[in-house]
Amino acid sequence: MTKKRKITEREKKDFQMKAALLIVFAFIFASTTFYGYQILFADNVLLDKPAKVLYIPKGADFKTVVDSLEKGEYLHDRLSFMFLSKLLKYRENVKPGRYEIQTNTNNFELIKMLRNGRQTPLKLTFNNLRTKEDFVKRVARKMSFPASSLMDTLNNADFLTTNYGFNDTTIMTMFIPNTYEVYWTYTVIDLLDFFQNEYNKYWNADRIKKANEIGLTPVQVSIMASIVEAETQKNDEKAKIAGVYMNRYKAGQRLQADPTLVFATGDFSAKRINEYHRYYKSPYNTYRKSGLPPGPINLPSIPSIEAVLNYEQHDYYFFCARPDLTGYHLFSRNFEEHLTVARDYWKSLDKENIHQDKRLTTTKKTK
Repeated sequence: MTKKRKITEREKKDFQMKAALLIVFAFIFASTTFYGYQILFADNVLLDKPAKVLYIPKGADFKTVVDSLEKGEYLHDRLSFMFLSKLLKYRENVKPGRYEIQTNTNNFELIKMLRNGRQTPLKLTFNNLRTKEDFVKRVARKMSFPASSLMDTLNNADFLTTNYGFNDTTIMTMFIPNTYEVYWTYTVIDLLDFFQNEYNKYWNADRIKKANEIGLTPVQVSIMASIVEAETQKNDEKAKIAGVYMNRYKAGQRLQADPTLVFATGDFSAKRINEYHRYYKSPYNTYRKSGLPPGPINLPSIPSIEAVLNYEQHDYYFFCARPDLTGYHLFSRNFEEHLTVARDYWKSLDKENIHQDKRLTTTKKTK
């Protein structure tokens, strides 16, 4: 039988030392692993709302990003974000953009999104716009480029003709009112290219064929639709109004569209049309000029464009707002019928105290 050897004091101390070191190393490993996990996967974006948008401008460096995150109070732990950004080489790969950051996002997800330039598109909606200036103000305020840059391009007839096939007046027909998803970092050219692509999607072979069948180009359809758009907000009577103007157009008559006078004079507050408007010298004055105006008088909605493409065929040549001021219209085949209806409408305007500008003549409105 083997006799057990007695452990010496030295050996006992060595064992205790090794055990202590093992415990220390295990603690360090666990702590490091836990902290590493915290850096990578623990929520570091703790917002007081579901999401916030971070804008990183062109030319921004890593310091700009960190300053923006701190100023907007995005980060719970700034140091962990900076440490992981270095490991993932984000500091050298800052990309501009508009980023929607969700609350409860961890460092790894946040840095990966920013490093890859995975922007959040913004929704761009425009409708009820009359002028080029209105369009520029509505669009540019959402984009990273200045409004003046967009306006200068839209006024450059040679550039527009060469690159898009429109001039500085007809270019407005390329923008079809709707809601679009675009990126904040788009340049002016990026945006125009985007809208040209959307325009071409809308003006497919079927719609171009319809335009040809009614004797108009797509641009002319949009110009006519802009008049219809200005005449009524009632989608269910737009095709009928389009039919009146198509009857006049095909008969070689002047359109005599009151909204074109308003656009020509820039007198958008006008409630009633008078001699001042009718005799105003402008290529948009369809009381003086035959045919369509040179460009749209607003950005017509899709229902107005469709109303022209599918205009109602009838024998009406006149229309006037109903005396009940509901926004609907009464239609007439000849001027005598129209004048009778118009007188009732004028009486309604008088009752509502809607008068012509006293500085101008008081000739009654006729269509």
